[in-house]
Amino acid sequence: MAGHSTNKTTQVLGKAYPMTEHFYDVVVVGAGGAGLRATFGLAERGLKTACISKVFPTRSHTVAAQGGISAALGNMGADDWRWHMYDTVKGSDWLGDQDAIEFMVREAIPAIIELEHYGVPFSRTVDGKIYQRPFGGMTTEYGKGIAQRTCAAADRTGHAILHTLYQQALKHSAEFFIEYFVLDLIFDQQGVCRGVIAWNLDDGTIHQFRAHMVILATGGYGRAYFSCTSAHTCTGDGNAMVLRAGLPLQDMEFVQFHPTGIYGAGCLITEGVRGEGGYLTNSVGERFMERYAPAARDLASRDVVSRSMTIEIREGRGVGKLKDHIYLHLEHLDPKIIHERLPGIAETARVFAGVDVTREPIPVIPTCHYNMGGVPTNYRTEVVTLKDGNPDHVVSGLMAIGEAACVSVHGANRLGSNSLLDLVVFGRAAANRCAEIIRPNTPHPEITLQSMDMALTRLDYFRHAKGSVLPASLRLEMQRVMQNDCGVFRTGDILQNGIEKLKESWQKLQDVRVHDRSMVWNSDLVEVLELDNLLYQAIATITSAHRRQESRGAHAREDFPKRMDDQWLKHTIVWIDDQGQAKIDFRPVHLQPLSKDVQSFPPKARVY
Repeated sequence: MAGHSTNKTTQVLGKAYPMTEHFYDVVVVGAGGAGLRATFGLAERGLKTACISKVFPTRSHTVAAQGGISAALGNMGADDWRWHMYDTVKGSDWLGDQDAIEFMVREAIPAIIELEHYGVPFSRTVDGKIYQRPFGGMTTEYGKGIAQRTCAAADRTGHAILHTLYQQALKHSAEFFIEYFVLDLIFDQQGVCRGVIAWNLDDGTIHQFRAHMVILATGGYGRAYFSCTSAHTCTGDGNAMVLRAGLPLQDMEFVQFHPTGIYGAGCLITEGVRGEGGYLTNSVGERFMERYAPAARDLASRDVVSRSMTIEIREGRGVGKLKDHIYLHLEHLDPKIIHERLPGIAETARVFAGVDVTREPIPVIPTCHYNMGGVPTNYRTEVVTLKDGNPDHVVSGLMAIGEAACVSVHGANRLGSNSLLDLVVFGRAAANRCAEIIRPNTPHPEITLQSMDMALTRLDYFRHAKGSVLPASLRLEMQRVMQNDCGVFRTGDILQNGIEKLKESWQKLQDVRVHDRSMVWNSDLVEVLELDNLLYQAIATITSAHRRQESRGAHAREDFPKRMDDQWLKHTIVWIDDQGQAKIDFRPVHLQPLSKDVQSFPPKARVY
């Protein structure tokens, strides 16, 4: 349903900004899987909805998800959502909130059936059911067997889901503002989120979007790292907006490195390859995962496999001239299986590694892939913060979903194929919650111009920046710090060294140079705004990692190699001020499920 708009002029620092005001019930920022699922769900429920995206919706990074989406359908063997819940809690290294995890895995089954009815072209079994493949950490009977739980559309599952969700959004007449760059959130003096400020890249105009609810679906910030599987658009813009608004992020130290990024390119090789029978070897041809995870082997969780590969390389058993990567084998598989179930992987390996997967292995290396941390929310997707002793205080007018959010269903480590599930379950949950609490066409209260000053002042500052530092060189400096000092293995000294380097990078940003002063398709200005967003998150990540003195999930401290539940079974909460200084506090983990009749899973040793 369409909103209405008006034109006006806003004064900031003595300068006049022509501005278009738009009025909606709900504004969704981001058009990936989570944003589109929320958008069409809101429109379907009769709420005036705007979806703002800096790229065309089908270019959103969900399109790159390959292996599948998890749900205990039981199409290819016995399964149960309780087993899925246990696997997710265990995979999270017990940092996941069990109420949110229960909600996600129970909703998984109807969510998949819903996607099927919407038109997602899932691969099929011979009897016509949705095809399901094994994935790392997914088991039956609470860890006893291997579950075939991951619903797949060949190896292009994200592509299939994203296009289907976009079609549904168009069907329900949701309104899109495409190639708009959202600058910041608008808050009133009572701390209620009232909308966003955005820049139209096409014509250079500034737009104010007023809403009774803003839903952030802006994805992860993988581009803070030098080698990552993320698109260049993955700069975590929503996370940085939240920090600039004086709100915290949660569990930012937990960054997942996917075991199998193509060596030298970073392109993802799905876990589905190993689910179909692929395996890893070192320089002596040994299937080394049998030593690190005797039961699950190549299908252990991603943090375990990534660390195992890194150890092999460190101890001199890597492959290649520099012995700095590992081989992933598919050549033993039937070419028919590769053609039917892994066609995109075969093409990616040929283009980016020069490899024919039917004849030779793929060179791979652990690569930054997913951010478990993000904007803290409850299972209803409402943003929460610490206030007056309440660790779950709801921030009015603001929600977060998808990789931008930390619900937390992934805890310290996400299981493969739970990310697409996260998108559709919590995208739908956000739409349903908005329908409960927002009455369509409710009038919007007046807000002060000061609520927009920060966004426009920041835009104006960077637009006219005439310093000596080029954004590209500063971005590369930040990415190398994160790759080298906040990677698969960490120590306190190395992390502290990275913190000091990022402080220098923060100061250099004040001396940045933007060549193009235009407001129309100014890639210089977009680049520096995204760099600013990334620096906020890089500092939040490395500072949180330095503070957590244990090893848990994807956070591996060599100087604190054990998980310590008595001290660290808690969520890290981090604020970053406008000087780049971090403040850290903690929230309790929700160890009790949502339903009283569902058993909880108390912490125990995590072995595969």
